[in-house]
Amino acid sequence: MVRATGSERALGVFPPKPNAVEELFGTPKVVIGAVHLPPLPGSPHYEGVPLDEICTFAIEEARAYLDGGAHGVIVENHWDIPFLKPGEHGYETAAAMAVVTDRVRHATAGRVGVSILSNAAECSIASAWSGGAGFVRVNQWANAYVANEGIIEGQAAHATRYRSRIGANPVKIFADVHVKHGAHAIVADRTLAEQTEDAEFFGADVLIATGSRTGDAAALDEVEGIAAHTTLPVVIGSGISAGNVGELLPACDGVIVASSVKDNGRWWGRVDAAKVRELTAAAAKAGVVLP
Repeated sequence: MVRATGSERALGVFPPKPNAVEELFGTPKVVIGAVHLPPLPGSPHYEGVPLDEICTFAIEEARAYLDGGAHGVIVENHWDIPFLKPGEHGYETAAAMAVVTDRVRHATAGRVGVSILSNAAECSIASAWSGGAGFVRVNQWANAYVANEGIIEGQAAHATRYRSRIGANPVKIFADVHVKHGAHAIVADRTLAEQTEDAEFFGADVLIATGSRTGDAAALDEVEGIAAHTTLPVVIGSGISAGNVGELLPACDGVIVASSVKDNGRWWGRVDAAKVRELTAAAAKAGVVLP
């Protein structure tokens, strides 16, 4: 994998920091499973399901990933569609996500992260810190883009201050460089290299490369382009399957998997541990040390 050195990086990019992937997972290359939660209280599809039942679902999904060889999971409110903009999420979302995350953390041996859509950095940090998670995913950390929810601005300035204010600095930031489900015309005059450096300069700990939609694979040249302009770990955040993980893993430090290991191949299916094992076996051939 091509990795930028200190002398190759643009002036002003954030000083080097410890490898967050190794700190969180104890290994340099990882497979992380996404736990797509059922509708949570306050969302349009929620029908009064007790939170205990949602927690049971999340634990079962997390165990399927870990039994299949994944290093950890990231808990996500994917069924809360259509998603709110940052700052619009209610207390009920932060509370529910914190409870579910805490239950998953206690019930599994894997490392746990939080992602609250869409781009709810502060809400994610609150839930992660309360629930004992080690990291959050923030889709737009720097710059701005047009998404299904409207114009979405980078969350770094507010999120880092909020994280510091509540004492949650140990929570790591996994930040997308080119977020899926978004048009990047607002920053089209900035190259991939510049946007990569922007995310690092604004304090991200891990950078994420994705395809254009949920389930779409990131292009190899995009992954390599991000990795070549950062000293941070790079993780692929969409479209990973047993068929392509061997090609893509050598270019990055890890993958987040979901749709391809569901029983129906869709994000709303149930995690199939056998499919996870197939994927992690392919990852092991590409150099991943399984837990």
